[in-house]
Amino acid sequence: MLSFLARRILQLIPLLLGISILVFLLFQVIPGDPVEILLGVRGTPELKERLRIEFGLDQPLISRLGIFLKQLAQGNLGLSFQYKKDVWKVMSAVLPQTLMLAGTAVLLAAVLGVAVGIASAALRQSWLDYALTGLSLAAISLPVFWLGFQLQLFVGLRWGLLPISGGGGGLNLILPTLALAPGSAGLFARLTRSTMLEVLSQDYIRTARAKGINGWRVLQKHALKNAFIPIVTVIGLSFGDLITGALLVEVIFARPGLGRLLVDAIKGRDYPLIQGIVLLVALGYALVNLLVDVLYAYLNPQVRYD
Repeated sequence: MLSFLARRILQLIPLLLGISILVFLLFQVIPGDPVEILLGVRGTPELKERLRIEFGLDQPLISRLGIFLKQLAQGNLGLSFQYKKDVWKVMSAVLPQTLMLAGTAVLLAAVLGVAVGIASAALRQSWLDYALTGLSLAAISLPVFWLGFQLQLFVGLRWGLLPISGGGGGLNLILPTLALAPGSAGLFARLTRSTMLEVLSQDYIRTARAKGINGWRVLQKHALKNAFIPIVTVIGLSFGDLITGALLVEVIFARPGLGRLLVDAIKGRDYPLIQGIVLLVALGYALVNLLVDVLYAYLNPQVRYD
């Protein structure tokens, strides 16, 4: 297991390096001068030239790429053009807000999705199964931004039940979570149902039932445990998707987080900050994949890593 972890961690280095170079080059061809955007019409030519030198924008592209990679190797993401601060400090100030939203959404989606999938599989071809399957498909089909606007309109504005903007937890977290979680919950429900049905058709399940074991005990002890590995995989990978979805939800609900920070950085052509956010999200995806692989061995002792 330790050798497997070491190999996977070493594999992150070329992955992040490739993403870093790609992101750096892509944002260099975006139209617009960050100095012009930052200073506007009030900036004098001398001040603009001084800022270009300070930001390193006066150097050739290859030189800027080399400086960027050298800083990245030292754990330095650079200096934000807009905030004049270290990029990591700017991101770390709002990162907990994004993780809170994504974590709450994946927890709600996992609980609802797995429960609905189990109920649907246990009551196969009943009216409840058809109803839950229809709800799951509808949840998957709903765009996050549309659902977010509807929640704001009805629950927040017309009914006045919950706040429609603001950061932090508590009431401010409910509507963004409800906008973000349904799509993943529907996916988890569909996967849980299909996986449970496959497991319930196995011979050892029929043997357990023939022995007179309680139906719920068969589901809990035999079926769910063996069906949980692919479910955990999708839940883990969906956490990365929910982080990217949280970026959109943060903009809709005016929550402080990586989403609003990214929008502001794109508007201001703040290349170091954009690159830092993209790299952070990519690293999150890779670490979640690694965590899912480790959970395999815990859930299924037959899984071994050489």
